[in-house]
Amino acid sequence: MEALIQAIAIAALPVILAITLHEAAHGYAARHFGDPTAWQQGRITANPLKHIDLVGTIIVPGIILLLSTGGILFGWAKPVPVDFSRLRHPKSDMLWVAAAGPGANLAMLLFWALVMKLAWLLPLNFFSLPMARMAEVGMSVNIALMVLNLFPLPPLDGGRIAVSLLPRAVAWRFAQIERFGFPILLVLLFTGVLGSLLMPVMRLVGGMIDFLFQLPS
Repeated sequence: MEALIQAIAIAALPVILAITLHEAAHGYAARHFGDPTAWQQGRITANPLKHIDLVGTIIVPGIILLLSTGGILFGWAKPVPVDFSRLRHPKSDMLWVAAAGPGANLAMLLFWALVMKLAWLLPLNFFSLPMARMAEVGMSVNIALMVLNLFPLPPLDGGRIAVSLLPRAVAWRFAQIERFGFPILLVLLFTGVLGSLLMPVMRLVGGMIDFLFQLPS
C-alpha cells in the first residue's frame, strides 16, 4: 500500500499537468484566433477539475490498466469547447488550435527531460530519486499524449490538422469520420493495431530526447 501511495504521489503532478495544460492550450489558441468560447466557460485553466472526464480520464484508463499487459494507456479529458466557425480563418486557424495541445505536451516533455538531467547532475540527495522518477513519468506521459493526439483520425488533433491541410472538398469528407472516431480508436487499441503504429514513433521521440539531453539509457 505504501508503495502504491508513493507511485501515485510521484505520478500525479506530471499526469495532471499533461492533461490539463494540453486542454487549456487548445482554449488559449482558440481565443487567440478569435473564438472566446473556452475562455467564457472558464476552461482556459490548469485546474484539473475543469478538465476531468469520468469515463475518459478515470474509467477507461483504469480498465486498460486492469486488462492490458503493456502498450498504450488510452484516455481523454473533457474536450475544451471550440467553435471553429468563430475563428477568424476557420480552416487555416483550425491547424494551430489543434496543434496547440500536442505543442503543450512537447513543451512539458522538454521540461521534464531537463528535470531528469538535473536529477542526474545534482549531488545525490533525498530528492534525487523521486525527482528522477517524476521526470520519467512526465516524459513518458507527454510522449504518449503528443504522439497519440497527432494520429490523423478525427476528432484527435492530428485529424483536425489533416482537415485543415486537405483541399476543402476532401477535408469535408474526411471530417465526417469524426462521429466514428473514438469507437475506431478503441478497436485499434484493443486489437493492438494502435500500439504497433504508435510505439515505434514514441520510441523514436524518446530516443531523440535522450540524445538531445544526453540522458542515461
